[in-house]
Amino acid sequence: MHERLKSYAVAAKALALSLALATSLGTGASAQVTVDVGKITCNQFALYKVSDPDTIAVWLHGYYSGKRGNTVVETEKLKGNVKKLRDYCLQNPDANLLEAVETLVQP
Repeated sequence: MHERLKSYAVAAKALALSLALATSLGTGASAQVTVDVGKITCNQFALYKVSDPDTIAVWLHGYYSGKRGNTVVETEKLKGNVKKLRDYCLQNPDANLLEAVETLVQP
């Protein structure tokens, strides 16, 4: 009978852990936000109003790299480009972010 109680205790702990995990995962999923990058202004980008600028910058890098068929990431160059973009955006807060990127990457 003692073994049977141990089995119930283990099962109860497993159930409690599963419920706790399911509850925490359920709340995280409902907090997701969709962002249309084409509508972000420089002001929103530079002042963290939409998301962390580094997160958006990595997405932008991937987007433009994909358009060019480039699979290489030069991390130091990426950091420098993020700084240039932030500086540009601070000087041009009403500019559209995608247009700002295209302005900066022109020869």
